[in-house]
Amino acid sequence: VQPAGVAGELYIAGAGVARGYLNRPELTKERFLDDPFFPGERMYQTGDLARWLPDGTVEWLGRTDGQVKIRGYRIEPGEVEAALRQIDGVRESAVVARTEGEETKLYAYIEGHDQQTVRTELTKRLPAYMMPSSFIEMRDWPVTPSGKLDRKALPAPAEAAECRAYTAPRTITEMKLAQLWEEVLKNGPAGIRDHFFEQGGHSLKATALVSRISKEFGVQVPLKEIFAKPTLEEIAAVIQELDESQYAAIEPAGKQDTYPVSSAQKRMYVLQQLEDGGVGYNMPAALKLTGPLDRARLDEVFRQLIRRHDSLRTSFETGADGEPVQRIHDDVPFQLMELASAEDFVRPFRLQEAPLFRAALVKEAEDRHLLLVDMHHIISDGVSVGTLIHEFSEVS
Repeated sequence: VQPAGVAGELYIAGAGVARGYLNRPELTKERFLDDPFFPGERMYQTGDLARWLPDGTVEWLGRTDGQVKIRGYRIEPGEVEAALRQIDGVRESAVVARTEGEETKLYAYIEGHDQQTVRTELTKRLPAYMMPSSFIEMRDWPVTPSGKLDRKALPAPAEAAECRAYTAPRTITEMKLAQLWEEVLKNGPAGIRDHFFEQGGHSLKATALVSRISKEFGVQVPLKEIFAKPTLEEIAAVIQELDESQYAAIEPAGKQDTYPVSSAQKRMYVLQQLEDGGVGYNMPAALKLTGPLDRARLDEVFRQLIRRHDSLRTSFETGADGEPVQRIHDDVPFQLMELASAEDFVRPFRLQEAPLFRAALVKEAEDRHLLLVDMHHIISDGVSVGTLIHEFSEVS
């Protein structure tokens, strides 16, 4: 039994509990359980996430089986829905996770308020990583025959995008920017009134857009400008106002024993110590390999990646002042493991020991293998993982 304010799974007991599911004995056995508080009675496992409020009422937070992982963070869409319902003027809301290619995004469906107002209010209640990629305004909600919301029938973001007003780019700058915008967001034709963050953008994609703008136009647009002036028209105006400058790569920092960490890395470092070696920040993936396998070459490809990228040779420790620091090693041990199965592959990393990256092979047949890779989120994100996958494919 959870105290007030703490989320937990909702169980229902008492005289109103049904006998079970009609003609579905297996599901009945799974969901209708013995009541530990009243011997001989039964309780129903709803599969809903809820919490007690101070006034004694129960607040529904979503489904327990709806948790998703987005850019390394575990998110319960029901919590986002609960935050939306707290915004004055929002009459109905739903949050759905959709996977497009290798990326999972949250989409918020709302009724009763314009999306910009809702987005602004929601940023006051949720951290950035929980913010939906897009907000879709609804008038008619699809329902099941029993009257419940039919989430599977909610319009896909592309369908909703067709309904928004489109104003084509007018200048050469807007046309070039629209092409970069479309490459980054992969969300259809970009109009000058389109809002970068409402069309699926986030901080990592904003960084990617800034980099492409710098290479295409030869100007350095500050990242904060993307947040302050997020429409295509506004960003194009910023580009035109800036003086052209030659694109310059980021120079490496001078050789040091240790380096400071970012605020995000500091947070992960501290939480990892509190979790006592949990796997919440692990970023595992599995790839199927078919055909003849050159084990020695595969092993060398990973060693080349580790030699090329400092992050794969980085460890973390507590400095003399008590603050976490990162240390880049000239060389780190690495071995491509061979496992009988994938069950025990994902395990905690020790942040004090580099590399915070591991790989293993599971042999399924002579010409079929499973390649397992895992790395800690403290040294990687969605952009860097994409870079590593690209380089791995090119080298191998």
